[in-house]
Amino acid sequence: MKRTAALIFFIFCSSIFFAFQASAKTELRYANFFPPTHIQSQLAQSWCAEVEKRTQGEVTINYFPAQALSKAPQTYDDIVSGIADIGMTALAYSSGRFPTAEAIDLPMGYKSGVQATSVANAVLNRFAPEEFSQTHIMYLHAHGPGLITTRNKKIATMEDIKGLKIRTTGSSRLIINALGGSSVGKHMNESYQLLQKGVVDGSLHPLESNKGWKLGEVVKYVTESYPVAYTTTFAVFMNKDKWDALSAQTQKTIQEINLEWAQKHGQAWDDSDKEGIEFFKSKGGQFIPLSDAEASRWKNAMTPVIDEYIEKADKKGIDGKAVVDFIKTSM
Repeated sequence: MKRTAALIFFIFCSSIFFAFQASAKTELRYANFFPPTHIQSQLAQSWCAEVEKRTQGEVTINYFPAQALSKAPQTYDDIVSGIADIGMTALAYSSGRFPTAEAIDLPMGYKSGVQATSVANAVLNRFAPEEFSQTHIMYLHAHGPGLITTRNKKIATMEDIKGLKIRTTGSSRLIINALGGSSVGKHMNESYQLLQKGVVDGSLHPLESNKGWKLGEVVKYVTESYPVAYTTTFAVFMNKDKWDALSAQTQKTIQEINLEWAQKHGQAWDDSDKEGIEFFKSKGGQFIPLSDAEASRWKNAMTPVIDEYIEKADKKGIDGKAVVDFIKTSM
């Protein structure tokens, strides 16, 4: 009788243990706007797999690319509300909402995605922007130099751009306006058709997009506007409640993965820039250099853009000059 009771007790305790183990597992949903074929989407998916691997299955993640779960401009809000648990989006798709991080996208003359990603995370760590406080911020990454590309007209001087309609995103519109062009704010996934149909004369984007978004098929010229090259900052956020519900060890593990993956994203931007250059050239594309004198003119034209950012940031209680100066010394 005692043996039977002991056996029943053992079975009961075992069922509770296994039930607890099952309930301890966490299943999350990751939303991304990049198409599944894009390297930045593939990296996000590999991040999900790495989290599952290193947490030994405690955390599993269902991945939704191509805006299948959340539209790019709504991703942050969808994470706050719990529609998505984790998400990646371009901060520029919510212009004005992330005023501290907005400084990262200014035309600072970025040379690579590794550099821009390092700067972005340095800003995050140094200033801990209040604008991200509704979520748990995982990490930032940023693409390589954003340059002017055009369908039919070569751009070698500021005069060449006057009257042209150039697709932009977020604060990059200020670059085109300062150079005398007309900016048309549209998301990247709309760019191909806008260029193909001639709705815009060109686009401001990184070299990788010539292959990653196939824009090299519908543009002929890239202006080597490196002295005023901008970047776009991408953020990976997580729902606060879901993050807080994870064990301390799991959080530590994910934070370690985040540090590794931020660097992977930066390097991937540079690798895909190289592929974008080759794809663009294979389609007959041509690079247009800027003379030293013209490059100086373009840099001078960006001074009001940076000054305007500082003024707007100050009005929001942010020391804009401190952020800009920090970025300059971090490059």
